Amino acid sequence: MQAGDMFPHFVLQDENGEKVDSDALRGVRYVIYFYSKDNTPGCTKEAVEFTGLYPKFMLRNVPIFGVSGDSPETHRKFRESQGLKVKLLSDPDHALAKEVGAFGTKKLYGKEVVGNIRSTFIVGRDGVVEEAWTNVKAGGHAQKVLDAMLSHFRDDEPMEF
Repeated sequence: MQAGDMFPHFVLQDENGEKVDSDALRGVRYVIYFYSKDNTPGCTKEAVEFTGLYPKFMLRNVPIFGVSGDSPETHRKFRESQGLKVKLLSDPDHALAKEVGAFGTKKLYGKEVVGNIRSTFIVGRDGVVEEAWTNVKAGGHAQKVLDAMLSHFRDDEPMEF
């Protein structure tokens, strides 16, 4: 999946077991990032950094969704323990991750493993991917996403309050 591609339709459960349907996001720009597992060092760092910048994303009404194969219950505990603001979605069979190219073989501590590949997408109001990053490093990535997201706004486009 790259910039210019239509982001696929999805319906996934959030940390509260409620369904998030991408059809309901039409007309809203959003960030969706894929990570391996709740409560792991890199994934925690990324989620905490996105949470720290969350108010800046929300000034432009841009929600952030993190996606992994973890259950809604595990997501809820992760969110609570870290004070996260981002919404966490459960993709237990990795269907969405596979569809967007965020699942496959990767190196983890020198070993090859199969799982989610840290990837992030900014999806425009029309459902088209505006920016795409794959195989990213957790530290500092949220700021890069924020900077790219802001570049998609016109100067005359109002901020949300």
